[in-house]
Amino acid sequence: MALHLLCVGGEDHALRIPFLAALQKRGLRVSAAGTGEVAAFAKNGIQYHQYQFDRFGVGFADRAAMGQLAQLVKSARPDVIQTFDTKPNLFAPLALRGSVPVVRTINGMGWVFSSTELRALAFRPMYLAMQRLAACWTAATVFQNKADKSFFDRHRLLGKSSSVVIGSSGIDVGAFEAAQARMDSPAELRAELGLGDAEIVLTVSRLTVQKGIATLLEAAKLVHQARPKVRFLLVGPRESEGPFAVDQALIDGHAPYVIATGARSDIPALLGLADLFAFPTEYREGIPRVLLEAGLAGVPIVASRMPGCDDVVVDDWNGHLVPPRDPRALAAAILDLLSDSARAKTMGQRSIKVVRQEFDLNVVADRYTELYGQLHSPGHQVTGWRRRTAAVKYNDG
Repeated sequence: MALHLLCVGGEDHALRIPFLAALQKRGLRVSAAGTGEVAAFAKNGIQYHQYQFDRFGVGFADRAAMGQLAQLVKSARPDVIQTFDTKPNLFAPLALRGSVPVVRTINGMGWVFSSTELRALAFRPMYLAMQRLAACWTAATVFQNKADKSFFDRHRLLGKSSSVVIGSSGIDVGAFEAAQARMDSPAELRAELGLGDAEIVLTVSRLTVQKGIATLLEAAKLVHQARPKVRFLLVGPRESEGPFAVDQALIDGHAPYVIATGARSDIPALLGLADLFAFPTEYREGIPRVLLEAGLAGVPIVASRMPGCDDVVVDDWNGHLVPPRDPRALAAAILDLLSDSARAKTMGQRSIKVVRQEFDLNVVADRYTELYGQLHSPGHQVTGWRRRTAAVKYNDG
């Protein structure tokens, strides 16, 4: 009988459908649980369970979410659970406490481990304690970059559980290239967005302070002073980001050289217009999918020197890395690439090979499939987990 994997995430879980489909092709029976809509999963033939949690809150709602998750797992009866995102990575081990092996993927450290705000610093000891506790009921932890693994090792957050680095959730190279081939005429897209013949700096991100959007706006002003024809295209949600969202008035104050489009589904087409991709995050990212897409499109990248970003961008080779929260450094790096288009194009072309070799969806899916098989194999033991006949039991020794 095929191994049944339940993959648990949050509201952006639909972005992992290509990953889940790749696992299905490898013979796994895959279902998913998240807080987003059902339609995308149903369209791809993946059974989907909705549960709810507050991405911004802490307290009773989290306990209720863990209860929902425990009931969901009891009903679905998976062989292995895979989790993504900060809260699901904590909820599943704490809710299930060894009844099913949990593989959690640390796809970035989130606001608590990235921000220097007093509120984040106050929460940090609690989250560290919860991570240590969750490790007691975790079969394996996957990291998307080496910096996060080093952080967990340094702070002893893994307990006796095993760990491995698997870069990103993979990018479907064929699907991305097919989407590029289907895209609208660049001239039509430029006309739709009012871009004219401007040079384009593209950013695809949640429009939050933590993603460096305020820093980008300051840098955009400096770039505009030096190259007035440049347009900054900001693509991504703002209204859904609660207290972290950048004020719309702040964005509007940089018109007309900054254009915010909201969320869009035609990222491959937009990358076809871009002279440069800017990603000024202040987060400890996993491996940002948008950097892989920009790399595969052959667009040179300017990104913050943050975990996850520096796994994709090598400074002065396929782009530039700049300190986070430094608009002058960001503006200087953008201007450097815009002022030498031949050099920028060469940098962008270098990224294509890197993404194909290291982050292709098939490479990633093979590694995860191997890991799940090890956990599910008879008699295999991983950090306290032991499979005997049809049952998985937690072994305190």
